[in-house]
Amino acid sequence: MKRTSLSGRLSRREFVRASGLAVSVMAGTGATIKAQVAGVPPAPGSQPAATAAAHRHPLLTPAAQFEDVSRGNPKPHTLTGDALVQARLTADTWRMEIVVDPYTSELVKEPASLGKQYTLEAGNALDLPTLMELGKKHSVRFLKAMQCLNIASPLGQGLWEGVPLREVLRLCGSMKNVRRIYYWGFHNNNPKQIFQSSLSYTQAMETPPGELPAFLAYRLNGEPIPLERGGPVRMVIPWAHGFKSIKWLQRIVVTNDFKANDTYANQNNDPESHLKTAAYIDEAPTTFEGGLPVHFGGLAIVGLSGLKRVEHWLHRVEAGSKPVVQDDEVYRAAQWTECALEAPPADWSSVLPAGTSSRSVLGFDPITGQPTTWPMRYSMVNWSATLRDLKPGTYEFRARAVDLNGFAQPEPRPIPKTGKNAVQMHRFEVT
Repeated sequence: MKRTSLSGRLSRREFVRASGLAVSVMAGTGATIKAQVAGVPPAPGSQPAATAAAHRHPLLTPAAQFEDVSRGNPKPHTLTGDALVQARLTADTWRMEIVVDPYTSELVKEPASLGKQYTLEAGNALDLPTLMELGKKHSVRFLKAMQCLNIASPLGQGLWEGVPLREVLRLCGSMKNVRRIYYWGFHNNNPKQIFQSSLSYTQAMETPPGELPAFLAYRLNGEPIPLERGGPVRMVIPWAHGFKSIKWLQRIVVTNDFKANDTYANQNNDPESHLKTAAYIDEAPTTFEGGLPVHFGGLAIVGLSGLKRVEHWLHRVEAGSKPVVQDDEVYRAAQWTECALEAPPADWSSVLPAGTSSRSVLGFDPITGQPTTWPMRYSMVNWSATLRDLKPGTYEFRARAVDLNGFAQPEPRPIPKTGKNAVQMHRFEVT
C-alpha cells in the first residue's frame, strides 16, 4: 500500500510547514549532490539543474485530513443530536469511569483495590472540566504520528495535549494489587463492538527521563479533539500503534489480572508492539519522460529505535519480469544510496498552533526550543530523492529506513503482526 498525500492541496502556511530538504542523486553512480534546505539560497554556482519538489506532507496533519480507521456500526463519530448526547460524546456530557475489576482466579488470589472509584452510578464520574483543571498543573504536549499496526502507512501526525494517565489514576488514592490498566471507549453500547486495550501498571505510572507518558488527550493541534479523531477525550500511547490509543475514552479499569485484554491480541496481533522505524513511498507515476529528473518521496515513521537514515535502491529490470524478491542474491547485493531527510524548522512558530511555544512541548529543549533529537522519536518525517540521467527502460525503486541500532527495514521485527513494515517497491518506465 503506497502512501498517498495526507495534506492534499496545501495552504501557504501548510506549505511552509511542509518544506524540507531536497536532494539530487545521479542515477547509475549513486553519487549524492549537495542537499539544500528549502528557502535557503545555495552558494553561487552550486545549485543543480533541478531539485526535488518541496515535501508535500506537513509536519502537523490537519485534524480533518488524518486517515480514518474508526470502527463501529454506526461509527461513533457519525452520531448526531440526541444520540450524541446519550452516548456522552459531547464536551458537556462526556463522563469517564475509573473502577476496580473484582477478578480473581486460581492464580490471581486477591482482587485489585482503589481508595476511590469514579462511577456514573455514584454521580462522580470524571467530566471534561475536571480533566482540564488537572491539566493546568500536569498537562503535556508532544508530536506523535498515528499508525495502524495492520496498515502499511502513517495515518497522520498531530500535536496532542492532555494529562498523563498516572495523574488521573492518582485521583483514586491508594492502589493495591494492580498489575494492569484496562480501558475502552464508546462503541454503541454493544459488547460485540467494544474495542479495548491495556497497559501494565508500570507503563502507566513510570516514564524514564526524556520519554513520553501515556496520557488522556483533549486537544489536537491546539483545538478540542474532533469527534472523528476520537474526541472529546481519547487515550494516546506515544510509543505504540494506534490500537493502544483508544478513541472516545469512557472507562478505565484497574485489575490484578496480569493478562492483556486488547481486542487486537484476540486477532493474532502483538499487543505490546512498539512503533516500527520504517519508510513508505508516496504514490508516483508509472511512466516518466526520458531526459527529465525523476522525483520520489515519502514518509518515514521514527519508531522505538529511532531513525538514522532513509536509503533507496534503484534497479533496472526487464519489462514484464517478476519483481526482485527480498533477500535473494540480487537483493542482498544491492547498493543503497542515502536519501534526504526533512530538516527541522528553524522557526517552530510557523508550524505549531498559534500561541504554542516549542519550549513547552516534550522532546524539545526548554531553553532553545529546538528538538533534542531529530528526527523525533514516535513522529514521522519526510524523505526525498531525485534520480537523474535515467536511460529508457524499466526500473524498480525501493526505499527503506535504518534505525539507530543499524537495523535496516524490515529488521529487527519483520513479522507483520507486530506492524506492517515490508520494504516497498515502485516499478516505473522511462520512455
